[in-house]
Amino acid sequence: MASLPRDIPRAAVLWRPLTTMDVAYVAALEAHIHAAPWTPDNFREALAAGYSARVGEREGRIIAYGVLMLAPGEAQLLNLSVVPDARRCGLGAELLAQFLADARRLGAEQVFLEVRASNAPAIALYTRAGFVPVARRESYYPGSGADASREDALVMRRGPGS
Repeated sequence: MASLPRDIPRAAVLWRPLTTMDVAYVAALEAHIHAAPWTPDNFREALAAGYSARVGEREGRIIAYGVLMLAPGEAQLLNLSVVPDARRCGLGAELLAQFLADARRLGAEQVFLEVRASNAPAIALYTRAGFVPVARRESYYPGSGADASREDALVMRRGPGS
């Protein structure tokens, strides 16, 4: 059986603001990706509050999205998600870089986020971007699947000059 070349070119990703028209679709993706998903209302409230929210589209399909909350002097990454079949292609890093640029441009001296303690790929992404663990929230996240035990969150911070 013949195999396809490993480096088939992929269509470019179009990054744009998340809109209210995207909410139902993004919330459906969220429910598929996360054990404790945001609801459509969570996304609508983030948009109404003026948070920085983006989606990445490839060939008309949303494959990545995220939400960044800005406050005086700091920002908090609330959501950064990539659909499973588009992972390991740098989209998370690209979206994170956009949010960090937003935070810097708008005067945030530090950026915080919370991540499941077991999410090694996300922790590695954030570490490469200059985040360091600063706290642990015990039993922060609901459990998933047959194991309903709660999971700790790592609180990570990226400070000035990172």
